[in-house]
Amino acid sequence: MGLKKDKEKKMEDADKDKTQNEENITPSDAGSSESESAQEEAIRMVLLPAEDVEKLKAQAAEASVSLENWKRERADFVNYKKIIERDEKSLRANIKIDMIKKYLPILDDLELALKALPEDSKEKAWFSGIDLIYKKLQNILENEGVTPISAGEFDPTRHEAITFETSPDHQSGEIIEVLKQGYMLGDRVLRPAQVRVAK
Repeated sequence: MGLKKDKEKKMEDADKDKTQNEENITPSDAGSSESESAQEEAIRMVLLPAEDVEKLKAQAAEASVSLENWKRERADFVNYKKIIERDEKSLRANIKIDMIKKYLPILDDLELALKALPEDSKEKAWFSGIDLIYKKLQNILENEGVTPISAGEFDPTRHEAITFETSPDHQSGEIIEVLKQGYMLGDRVLRPAQVRVAK
């Protein structure tokens, strides 16, 4: 009886080993069959006929030309976009300058009106109203970046000389008086200041 059981146990162990071996072989066989098919594909690619090689070269050259054309068109589009943005920015700046220039004569008139008023009128309520309007307009222009042109030395790029006069109190080239205030927007002259200059 004991021999029979030993024999059955050995047979069962042998069946288990066989099953394990089959299980172990299957994945490696699958891997080896994949690698074999990849190798076969590589060999077929290497052993292509000359005409197929020429076709592949032609297709590669055509793809390269298409890529270069696409890159060129893309660069042209980017440049076009930059030009449009620059033109729009310039147009906005010019519109802003044109609008500001229309307000400068109003500012001049308010300045003249305030200077010409008699001293006793400055105590009245309507004077403070006009002064408030003048200051509001000045603040609006300042917020837009408008600054008055300073006096001092005559600068033909910023000042317009109305007269050249002899003045014992001023050196040659020095501004005696500003007749009409000039203004700048950033580094751009909106209107040159009209001045009297010592000679």
